[in-house]
Amino acid sequence: MKTFILLLSLAAGSAIAAPCSERLIPYTTPIEKPEYQLSLASGSGQLTYIGARHSSDPDDKQFAEIERQWNAQRPHIAFYEGPNRPVPAGREDAIRQTGESGFLRWLAARDGAELRRLEPEPKDETTQLLRHFSAEQVGLFFTLREAARLRERRQLGEAEITRAIDQLLERAAGMGLTAIPFRTSADVAQAYGRYWQEPAQWWQAPSRWFDPAAKSADTGGVFTNEVNAQSSAFRNITMVERLAAAVREGKRVFAVVGRDHVSHQADALRCTIATP
Repeated sequence: MKTFILLLSLAAGSAIAAPCSERLIPYTTPIEKPEYQLSLASGSGQLTYIGARHSSDPDDKQFAEIERQWNAQRPHIAFYEGPNRPVPAGREDAIRQTGESGFLRWLAARDGAELRRLEPEPKDETTQLLRHFSAEQVGLFFTLREAARLRERRQLGEAEITRAIDQLLERAAGMGLTAIPFRTSADVAQAYGRYWQEPAQWWQAPSRWFDPAAKSADTGGVFTNEVNAQSSAFRNITMVERLAAAVREGKRVFAVVGRDHVSHQADALRCTIATP
């Protein structure tokens, strides 16, 4: 695993020293005592790193806790996970539409904090995944994962998901992601049928297919769990690098991410932030 992490680091052009990158915990390794929050400091720089449950419920108590800690720290920089989707003016609408990521961006807009992307650019992530999987498999991974998110977290139906995926593919082409072989959701549906018979429709792909700690042989994902494990490992390196660099700038840094990322990155962050 050390060799794999080092190769990922080199591929990303990472500034993380090898001893620190080797402290990233792979998703195939069980974590006995998960960490879902991390507070670190280096000089005048501070990091508050919160692992959140993916939720679009404004009444979820975690949002009140995130806001409490945000107000206490008064951060200079907010790092968000996922795309920089438009954020509504209202707190509850921000949560309903884009969950914890949207809520963090709403807080940053409210208080004038600098907003930075936590993850690698889509083109870089896609390039990394294409070293291990076919273009069709990578395209299915991205589109089916988004369909599962829209269906399970936003409760959207077939027509709305289809429209959203068509828009996603149109944006992907404009971002230079020409390696993805789909231009419309009809292309996704055709490719889906080459791998799966159940569920019957591509937009019904279940979220368990995208658990990076699971095996596709167990979930029915065929290859999607393994793609997500590779994706998550690559993303973790970028997250550690960007968070550590901001702390070393002497900034108060606040980040919210899917909760499992924190446990897998914690030791590498401690090492990187403490290493000049």
